[in-house]
Amino acid sequence: MEDLGEVLSHLPHAQDPNLLVGTATGDDAAVYRLAEGVLTVHTADFFPPIVDDAYDFGAIAAVNALSDVYAMGGRPLIALNIACFPEDLPRETLGRILRGAGDAAREAGVVIGGGHTVKDAELKFGLAVTGVVEEASLLTNAGARPGDALVLTKPVGTGIITTAAKAQQCGEETLAEAVRTMRLLNRAASEAAVAAGARAATDVTGFGLIGHLTGMMRASGASAQVRLSSVPLLPGTRELLERGFAPGGTRANLDAANATTAWDAQLSEDDRLLLCDAQTSGGLLIAVAQERLGALEAELAARGADGAAVGAVAERRADGALVAASV
Repeated sequence: MEDLGEVLSHLPHAQDPNLLVGTATGDDAAVYRLAEGVLTVHTADFFPPIVDDAYDFGAIAAVNALSDVYAMGGRPLIALNIACFPEDLPRETLGRILRGAGDAAREAGVVIGGGHTVKDAELKFGLAVTGVVEEASLLTNAGARPGDALVLTKPVGTGIITTAAKAQQCGEETLAEAVRTMRLLNRAASEAAVAAGARAATDVTGFGLIGHLTGMMRASGASAQVRLSSVPLLPGTRELLERGFAPGGTRANLDAANATTAWDAQLSEDDRLLLCDAQTSGGLLIAVAQERLGALEAELAARGADGAAVGAVAERRADGALVAASV
């Protein structure tokens, strides 16, 4: 997987005064001003199955796509299914995927208004989502400031766990907990971030914690410090990693991170892989002023959401590293 900065360099930059967030900062969704103070949020995300159960796959894919709107401080309203479906799979499989997505969307208060299906050799599914956000509540990945605390709202490890599950080497309870977190909407975390006056946010998905934190720091013109000991891990993650179950995307993330991360010498390769594990439907990574950290923690708790302070934002480092990772 390429470094996010390299990916962004290939994208065209649209010029429109109402396009408030486009491709320039590699943010989670596009944001367009519809009227004074009223913004629309747009995203699309789809991928191959990461779990065997078709219903769970549909639900996880839907929650993952909706998360991009939540990461902007927005409220998703309507979605369209995106499906790539092999001809040799039973139609019931597609039906179960759509039911899982539909149930997740209903939980979020989102209407699925239709969609599009194409024949493909590989099954893929996701959503195109449109939401709204008040301009005063908009969160982007470019607002982090030195001194801000960094809060992560879901544990990491889904890439490692689902890789082990595909090899039938993952315990049922371990996989069930990973599926539960992937199906958990980031709505409460988003509402808490907005209520607490957070400065910036992004969701942690395919580029891993380090990759998405790097993107936030690049967009914000800052650097960050992250502590592995403070990062919550899903149960069983480290044990499965020690048995060799690191997905290719996680290893590619580490390769990319080596160019932008100052690694503490005490961090082993496994430690670094944990911080780079490619996530699906991960939590929000929120930057909040240190004096507002307590308010954010209280807002998260009031909504039944988790949050762990995993690091802090700092001035841009002289050595050019965007993230410094320690034990």
